[in-house]
Amino acid sequence: MTATIERITANTIAPAVQTIRDAETTREAETARQRAARYVFAGLRIALGWIFLWAFLDKLFGLGHETAAKNAWINGGSPTKGFLAFGAKGPFEGFYHGIAGAAWADWLFMTGLAALGVALVLGIGMRVAAVAGGVLLVMMWTAVLPPANNPIVDDHLVYAGLLAGLALVGAGNTLGLGRAWAKLPVVQRLPWLQ
Repeated sequence: MTATIERITANTIAPAVQTIRDAETTREAETARQRAARYVFAGLRIALGWIFLWAFLDKLFGLGHETAAKNAWINGGSPTKGFLAFGAKGPFEGFYHGIAGAAWADWLFMTGLAALGVALVLGIGMRVAAVAGGVLLVMMWTAVLPPANNPIVDDHLVYAGLLAGLALVGAGNTLGLGRAWAKLPVVQRLPWLQ
């Protein structure tokens, strides 16, 4: 009887122990991959934030990359007029020509660029940034239909998708202030601000 019990015990415990060891090894490998993925997404979040911040700064001060100093917003230039009046084409051309250079469009565009850049670089308000940034990027995509390099997809749609992904994976929590932001009383009352 003892031999039977030992055989049953040996046959049932050994595979269970091996399964636990395999699970621990898999968990360790997944943890390393997850950690690496968190940092990759954090880097992409910061890089995309810098794209928005740079566009804001260049249009505000006319740093000479895309906006000449004489056309800077602080010098009386319009951040929307040039592109929307002369660069917009396709089915929405009339709409964009109609808002080109409007003060409300300039303020909304520049506020959006600055807010998106700050939110992404700091890792705060990722849900709001994903929705607002997605809307802005899709509008930028519709301003030049069809896109120059592909009949359907361009970088604006890819960035919009990336914004959604960054919000879904909580990319603001790594190398960002996302966790601290989520603990603020106003954010806890209004979770859509996360």
